[in-house]
Amino acid sequence: MQATDTGTTPAPAPNPPTTLMARLKRLSVYFGDQRMAWSLAIVATLVGAITEPLIPALLQPLLDKGFTQGTLQLWMVPLAILGVFFVRGVAQFVGQYALARIANEGMLTLRQALFDRVLASEMGLFGRQSASALSNTVVYEVQTGATLLVQALLGLSRDGFTLVALLVYLLYLNWQLTLIVAVVVPGVAWIMKTLSRRLYHLTKSGQQATDELAYVVEENVLAHRMVRLHGAQGGQAQRFADLSRSLRRLAIKSTIASAAMTPLTQLLAAAALSVVICIALWQSRGAVDVKDVTVGGFVSFITAMLMLIAPIRRLADVASPVTRGVAALERGLGLLGDTGAETGGTYRKDRVQGALTLSNVTVSFGTDHAPALDGVSLQVAPGEIVALVGPSGAGKTTLVNLLPRFVLPSAGTAAVDGHALQDWDLASLRSQFAMVSQDVVMFNDTIAANVALGQAVNETRVLECLAAANLAEHVAGLPQGIHTVVGHNATQLSGGQRQRLAIARALYKDAPILILDEATSALDTESERLVQEALQRLMQGRTTLVIAHRLSTIEHADRVVVMERGRIAEQGTHSELMALGGLYARLQTRAASGSGTIAE
Repeated sequence: MQATDTGTTPAPAPNPPTTLMARLKRLSVYFGDQRMAWSLAIVATLVGAITEPLIPALLQPLLDKGFTQGTLQLWMVPLAILGVFFVRGVAQFVGQYALARIANEGMLTLRQALFDRVLASEMGLFGRQSASALSNTVVYEVQTGATLLVQALLGLSRDGFTLVALLVYLLYLNWQLTLIVAVVVPGVAWIMKTLSRRLYHLTKSGQQATDELAYVVEENVLAHRMVRLHGAQGGQAQRFADLSRSLRRLAIKSTIASAAMTPLTQLLAAAALSVVICIALWQSRGAVDVKDVTVGGFVSFITAMLMLIAPIRRLADVASPVTRGVAALERGLGLLGDTGAETGGTYRKDRVQGALTLSNVTVSFGTDHAPALDGVSLQVAPGEIVALVGPSGAGKTTLVNLLPRFVLPSAGTAAVDGHALQDWDLASLRSQFAMVSQDVVMFNDTIAANVALGQAVNETRVLECLAAANLAEHVAGLPQGIHTVVGHNATQLSGGQRQRLAIARALYKDAPILILDEATSALDTESERLVQEALQRLMQGRTTLVIAHRLSTIEHADRVVVMERGRIAEQGTHSELMALGGLYARLQTRAASGSGTIAE
């Protein structure tokens, strides 16, 4: 049994559908509920398609009665033309508006479902996919896919109905000639099916290549200082260039597959049309017995035949955006289908006393790795301050991440106030914890919103928490005070100020259990002093687990737990462990003579 950093075990992903219709059926959950809009779109496109044969149909009486016989009333010509184009214009507007509503409502529903899944997903998702890939899927792929798909469906319905209407009119005029058109249909269908399948696979490969390219950009943005410090621009530029060339190759192949549809289908249509025109001329010359063959009827038939080329060409082109749109939207469906949501129990409590119990807990992240925790047993009393120390990789961070269920144990049990973690409702369990770590994460929002994260903003409480965190004076000097927007991850603040802002957030939450993960690392002396003072206020009356390397932090602990290779090596007070002369004493001796910290 292996640990997973998820809150649940996702069900095996179903095999993706292999046909275009099956893929469209999956999307109907998000785009198919708007029955009124779909009905309006279908009726509008149907009306618009019916007006197409009216244009060649008007030519027959115009030529036969207007030019040949001279019996056609002049006022009827502009009235009929204006009427046809007015009806067609209104129908096109209504149809396009209805499909735009369908696209945007479906996109809103799918995008919200994706973001909700990201917020509630099992933790393994963030190890499997990069931030750039997730944001690309939720924001850009959904928008691109919905836009392409609905525009393609608009063209498909309009041109499909137009093609049917023109064929019906041609059958009415001369069914023998019209049957020749049927020869084109199987050839066009085969071309579209073959090239659409290739285009779909190329599109999926292009999406993966785009994600990899975006990830290189993301890495270099996050590590811009390190890249410049080590002179790694050349190597990173080469990575980007290689991936860009790969993406270019896929784009060219995709363009070839897409562009080949139109000339091939047009060639088939032109061949059939040539045969039809020849036979029509043969009929009109009396080679066969055809009744009521007139100049107007012949021109009307040829005009309708020529009008078939445009919808056939557009129908050939529609395969590309449909395929691209479905492929883009399927990434979102894959995220929903393949990623399980976190699950928990039903036990809830407003506020715990803060007793923590670990009984023979093992956490493993794979058979080829040593356990991160190996049979750890630990009891922490309510209100006790416990410092976790030990070499890097000893399992300290895994232990504290276990408590709010950011990772799950492979064996053993962990409990809060005697209730096993798996029995807790996740929201209730996590409401009992506050955390301050060395990696402070802030949102591009106001100071007040960052302090009150997840709760309603009470300005009085925000100010009190900032004061307790030794940050009130700095915030008061800002132009907009607590309503100042801190920017991307609060980079406008210094490291010590960001740490104190995180402490103010923990104070505002007022959780009974506190986790401090190297909260004073990499700070200068003055910043560390201010942070330590704020931490002392924060720890009062709370059960506290402190991951620390600095002696100044450890000395305030009620107990020190020394970890090594996923196990508890020794525990006791600072003085007891120093007298014991074991691992802790060796680490302290090394710190006193070298780095000043007890980390190895």
